[in-house]
Amino acid sequence: MTTTLAPPVPIGKSAVGALGILALSTGALESVVAPTIPLLERELDMSQSEGALLSIILLITGALITPLAGKFGDRYGGKKILIRLMAVVSVGGTVSALAPNLPVLLVGQVLQGAMIGALPLSFIVVRKHLPAGESKVAIGVVSGLFVGGSMVGMLSAGPVAEQLSRHWMFALPTLAVIGATLLVNRLMPTDPPGRSDDSGIDWPGLLLLSGMLVTLMLVLALAPEAGSQPLPLVALVLVLAAFVTGWVRVERRAAAPMIDLRMLARPAIWKACVLTFVICLGATMAVYLIPQLLDERGDGYGFGAGATEIGFFLLPGAIAATLAGPLGGIGDRRFGSRAVVNTGVVMMTAGLLAVAAVHTEVWHLVVGKVLIALANGLCVTAMMTSTAAAVDKGDTGIATSLILVSRVVGSAVGGQLGGALLTAGTPSGSKVAAESAYVTGFVIAGVVVSLALFVTRTMSKGVKA
Repeated sequence: MTTTLAPPVPIGKSAVGALGILALSTGALESVVAPTIPLLERELDMSQSEGALLSIILLITGALITPLAGKFGDRYGGKKILIRLMAVVSVGGTVSALAPNLPVLLVGQVLQGAMIGALPLSFIVVRKHLPAGESKVAIGVVSGLFVGGSMVGMLSAGPVAEQLSRHWMFALPTLAVIGATLLVNRLMPTDPPGRSDDSGIDWPGLLLLSGMLVTLMLVLALAPEAGSQPLPLVALVLVLAAFVTGWVRVERRAAAPMIDLRMLARPAIWKACVLTFVICLGATMAVYLIPQLLDERGDGYGFGAGATEIGFFLLPGAIAATLAGPLGGIGDRRFGSRAVVNTGVVMMTAGLLAVAAVHTEVWHLVVGKVLIALANGLCVTAMMTSTAAAVDKGDTGIATSLILVSRVVGSAVGGQLGGALLTAGTPSGSKVAAESAYVTGFVIAGVVVSLALFVTRTMSKGVKA
C-alpha cells in the first residue's frame, strides 16, 4: 500500500515578503563589521592581524555551514531548518552586541556565520510552494534583498557606531532578524521533508574544508610581505595544497559528502560556480577600494570623506543592488541566464575600468559603484535561479549552496587582494596608499571579471545540468 503525500500549500506575497525581510535583515547583520574595522581596532585594542581575522571569520563559518544547511533543508524541510538556523544567528548577534572584548566578539561572529545558510533554505521553501516561473522571480527578490541588506549594513554601520555605539550596530539588525524570523514562522507553511537516508555528517570533509579556507586567507594576508618573509608564505602554500588534495580525496570517497563533487562536475553547476567566484571577486575588490579612495587624503586624489559622507555616496549603489535581484530573476525567465550574465559582466567590466581611468570627482566613483553593484546583483541572481532550476527539487539546497560557497570564497579573496594591493602600495612610514595601487586594483578586477565571458560563451541560453 502506498501513501500519497499532500501537495505543498501555495504561498502568497506575504510569505515571500517575510522571506525577503529576513534576507534584508541578515544581509545587514552580515556586513556591519567590514566598514568599522578601524573603529573596532581602536575600541577593542586589536592588532591589524586580529582585525583581519575578525573580518573573515564570518565568511569562513558561512562557507562551512551553507552546504550542511542546504543538505539538511533538502532532507528535513527548508522551513524547519531555517527557523533553527536563524535562532543560532540571533544568539550570535546578541553575543556580538554585548561583547566586551575580542574573544567574545569572535564567538558571536562564528555564530552569526550561520546566516549565510539561510539563502539556500529560502530557495528550498520557495521552489516547493511556487510554480517554476513564479519561483524564479521570488528567488530573485530574496537574493536581491540579501544583497541590498548587505549594502544597508555597510552604509549604516559607521554612523550608528559613531552616533550611538558599536554595540548598537549589531543590536539593531539582530532585532530585525528576530522579528523577521517570527514573521516567517507565522506566515510560511511547513514544507514536507525530501529524501531520507541514514548517512551521517561528513565531518572529515568539513574539517578539511575549514583548514583549506583558513589557510587560503592566511596566504592572502601574508602575500604583501612575501619579499621579507618568503618561507612562511611558501610553507602555507604547501599546507594549502595538502588540504585541497586531502579534501578532494575525502569528498570523492564519502558516502554523503558535504559538497557533492559529482554535482560540481556537471557543466551547468561548475560554470555557475566559476562565474560566481570571478564576479564576486571583482565586485568585492571594488566594494573595498571605493570607500578607501573616498576616505583617502592623497596628493591630487582621494576626497577625505567621513563615514556618514561615504554612506551617502554609496547609497545609489545600495539601491541598484536591491533592484538587481528582481530584475535578474525576471531577465533570466524572459531571456535566459546567459544573456543576463553577459550583460552583467560587460557592465561590471566597464564600471571597473572607467573608475580606474577617471576618479577625480566623487560622481565618478558613485556612477562606477552603481554599475558594479547592479551588475553583481544581476549575475549572482541569474546564477542562483538558473542553478536552482537546473537540478531536481530535492537537490536545490545542495546546488545553490555550491553557488553561495563560491560567492563567499570569491568575496573573501577579492577583499584580501584589495587590502594586499593597498598595503603593498603604501610607502614605508606613510599611511596614504599610492594612487597607482587603486588604479592597479580596479584594472585587475576589471580584467578578471572580463574573463567570465570565455565561460559564458559555452553556456546554453537557459542553463541545464
